[in-house]
Amino acid sequence: MQANALAGRVIVKNRTVAPYGSWKSPISSDMLVSNAVSLSSLTIESGQLYWLELRPSEGGRCVVVRRDADGVQSDMTPEEFNVRTRVHEYGGGEFVVDEQAIYFSNFSDQRLYRQTDSSSREPITPESPLRYADGVVDKKRNRMICVVEDHSGSGSEPDNYLATLKLDGIESAKPLVSGNDFYSSPRINDDGTKLAWMTWKHPNMQWDSSELWVADITPGGSLENPSKIAGGDNESICQPEWAPDGRLYFVSDSSGWWNVYRDEGMSPKPLCPMDAEFGMPHWVFGESTYAFDTADRLVCTYCAHGIWRLATIDTATGSLRAIDSARDFTMIMDVRAENGTAYFIAAGATEPPGVYSCDLATGKITLIKRSRGVEVGPGYISIPRPIEFPTTGGKTSHGFYYAPKNDDFTAPDGDRPPLIVRSHGGPTSATAASLKMDTQFWTSRGFAVLDVNYGGSTGYGREFRNRLYDSWGVVDVDDCVNGAEYLANKGDVDSERLIIRGGSAGGYTTLAALTFRKTFKAGASYYGVGDLEALAGDTHKFESRYMDRLVGPYPEAKETYIQRSPINFVEKLSCPVIFFQGLDDKVVPPNQSEKMVNSLRDKGLPVAYVPFEGEQHGFRKAENIKRSVEAELYFYSKLLGFELADDIKPVLIHNMVE
Repeated sequence: MQANALAGRVIVKNRTVAPYGSWKSPISSDMLVSNAVSLSSLTIESGQLYWLELRPSEGGRCVVVRRDADGVQSDMTPEEFNVRTRVHEYGGGEFVVDEQAIYFSNFSDQRLYRQTDSSSREPITPESPLRYADGVVDKKRNRMICVVEDHSGSGSEPDNYLATLKLDGIESAKPLVSGNDFYSSPRINDDGTKLAWMTWKHPNMQWDSSELWVADITPGGSLENPSKIAGGDNESICQPEWAPDGRLYFVSDSSGWWNVYRDEGMSPKPLCPMDAEFGMPHWVFGESTYAFDTADRLVCTYCAHGIWRLATIDTATGSLRAIDSARDFTMIMDVRAENGTAYFIAAGATEPPGVYSCDLATGKITLIKRSRGVEVGPGYISIPRPIEFPTTGGKTSHGFYYAPKNDDFTAPDGDRPPLIVRSHGGPTSATAASLKMDTQFWTSRGFAVLDVNYGGSTGYGREFRNRLYDSWGVVDVDDCVNGAEYLANKGDVDSERLIIRGGSAGGYTTLAALTFRKTFKAGASYYGVGDLEALAGDTHKFESRYMDRLVGPYPEAKETYIQRSPINFVEKLSCPVIFFQGLDDKVVPPNQSEKMVNSLRDKGLPVAYVPFEGEQHGFRKAENIKRSVEAELYFYSKLLGFELADDIKPVLIHNMVE
């Protein structure tokens, strides 16, 4: 294929003239996974830094890595273990460290283990249908307090509660706080006398309405005098933390923005009121957007206009000071601090995610660990441009536009690039303007990409987030369509070659846009939802009532579910689609994709289906990530009629006439 793709091309000013999509790129599918890891769960304990690495090259295994005081990095997780919890299915809060002992959840059996060096491990929980997450060590009582998800009952949903566990020996979890649907973020103050936690109940998600509670811990370890500190109807709480002086801080969106507050008795006080987000949706446990260096200084990250910044806040005056040396970062998360140094995971427009430190006295930024070892020259990296565009109802929506970029190639005169619109998952989530190699994979081959933060996305305040209430499948679709048409009308992209792709909830937006609109000519659905009714009756507890807000309560709003489900209107879908699906997916079961594939195939439309054994919701194995992006490129090449510059294994496309 490569020889055919390059045949007959001409060179203009040291660049080969070739159609968009056919450009030869150094960013291969191998580069997306080789020497690449996902970084999360940054933790600091006694001067040592820990984080979690998800490694596609090891079958998606998650490994705890430690950096000691001398800067030496070591894998701490024995080879036969995979540090991952299935609480809420999305996990997070997989491990906790106390005095160099690591307590972690193992994926295969969901038991908790204790280890004190890179090879030791001993279980501290019995074999059972319990799952554990978001633990905190109660030093005074030699125990852990953590979130438990109990699948031992006969009910339709597991029980969630806070429980205690001994740190030595094997003992079953003992419930400590129960009675509500969800719990998270148990946090103990320094002298071990108080416990704070978050809780919420159906049909709310944490970002809809949640509560912050505090109780006294008795000498015997039970709780007394529980009281609600903040939260309730239409108020979302995030990340309670005890400051070194014993005062309780948390994030609330009672003002319409997730801002940091301090508990001052009857009325919590906003620390630094801003039209910016100091919090994020609680999809996974253990995320941190702020940390205390001292009782007087808080280090934080906040999002304004879709860009994350690093700053400090004086807790006495509430004054915020931006850390200018961190301004090249556009995404910052997992903020920790100790002894005048901040630690965080960050990425920029030209920098992949990495673990960094910042000397708070000098502002000096130091790279500790990159998420990938392969670098690409600037001639192949497209810089995102934030855009705002008009959308339905006289409103404005947001996105990041990536133009095609490859210094070795140029397109024929008058040609405009095909556009891939990316619809992020969640849908209560967001995309960031940070370097994503899977985006550069496309732009370096001559595609333009629009990453849309549609109504309902986070990072733009609660009012923008609430746009999706009762409107999933409408507002998100409108914004993706209007973003694509905005760029086409400007002449930036080819209006006849508009593509949409997305995963999970973004897969639903993709399928809905292809079914109920005529803007896009093709699409790719990664474990996307085709049948809202089926999802309402066949998903896990955490999201089982999510759609009450997004679509309407079921079965009362049954007709709305039917009307917004692409599977029920395949006759309206008149363009090709490729589907990717993990066969062990419990969030969006495989039958969702398979029903859509069968319907499109019966209708005679070009359709491809690429299932993966052993994958769940989101692909973790290197070979499957590689195969999916290559199959998607192959699919587009056949539809748009360009020659591939890569040697790619063909994918079966039903109803495709060569």
